[in-house]
Amino acid sequence: MAQLLVVEDDERIRTALIRALRERGHAVRSAGTALAGLQLAVEERPDLVVLDLGLPDLDGGELLRMLRAVSAVPVIVATARDDDSSVVRALDAGADDYVVKPFSAGQLEARIRAVLRRASDADAGPAAVTVGDLTVDPRSRRVTVAGRAVELSPKEFDLLAFLAARAGTVVSKRELLTEVWQLPYGGSDKTVDVHLSWLRRKLGESAAEPRLLQTIRGVGVRLAEPEP
Repeated sequence: MAQLLVVEDDERIRTALIRALRERGHAVRSAGTALAGLQLAVEERPDLVVLDLGLPDLDGGELLRMLRAVSAVPVIVATARDDDSSVVRALDAGADDYVVKPFSAGQLEARIRAVLRRASDADAGPAAVTVGDLTVDPRSRRVTVAGRAVELSPKEFDLLAFLAARAGTVVSKRELLTEVWQLPYGGSDKTVDVHLSWLRRKLGESAAEPRLLQTIRGVGVRLAEPEP
């Protein structure tokens, strides 16, 4: 049985979700506003949050960013917004999955199981990886360079951790879009380029003078020890 938090302002939808999830054996708390949802997420420490984006006091995307600043709780965005930009923004802000209304209770339940399974695997996930003076710890989601902590956004960390797990191997931008951004059917290379630029700046390097993040023109990018 999972402890779930549903943040949804539409009372009819919220009531239906609570009933359906409880019938499937989950314990469910709920909130109708972003701030009430944030408070419950911090105080109750649920196993997973089901989050609507169209909330009356704050946009759900803003709530997601606030939540990610204090918690790594898995989040499934459940919303009527089905445009690519909304999906990308939610995933970049730290959402673990995205489901578009209307959806069946069975579909949501399957996604909940999948996200919780991934979260459980991550808890027992790989050990820290060290490349040169960079250390990436997937379990604590901590990054250090020469012992100095580096603050990354959730998506920046996901990108760096994916490259660190394949250190020394060139990874294509298409693979990054598929695996890190969960966009198997397309996406903009610009998204990858922008995040790589942010990462380089935070790691103390640049595209003109790369140390660890090395671009292989026309092929992709790799994380590797600096060349002597």
